[in-house]
Amino acid sequence: QVQLVESGGGLVQAGGSLRLSCAASGRTFSAYAAGWFRQAPGKEREFVAAITTSGARRLYADSGQGRFTISKDSAKTTVYLQMNSLKPEDTAVYYCAMGGTAYTSSNPRDYVYWGQGTQVTVSS
Repeated sequence: QVQLVESGGGLVQAGGSLRLSCAASGRTFSAYAAGWFRQAPGKEREFVAAITTSGARRLYADSGQGRFTISKDSAKTTVYLQMNSLKPEDTAVYYCAMGGTAYTSSNPRDYVYWGQGTQVTVSS
């Protein structure tokens, strides 16, 4: 059984930082890229960042460019999203996704497995 479990969300003041983690279990994702998406109330799910299996290539949405960093551990089973200089508009449920593509992709349809999400709330 495939599982992606996110953690690290919470309440933070504007300008603060959070580090999200996504732990994968149940199968090896060595051939697939990983991504982070987010969904705010009343809005569609949007791309945040993606990273290839090797970690050599990364893709960011304009909204997080320069503030967010995606990475993965050497065992390639945990993906992280370091978020700095957070803004109230970053408030959303953040989801990690894996599988389905070996390349970085901003299209949620390219990912097969999804976590349950972790809430990030940034107060002004």
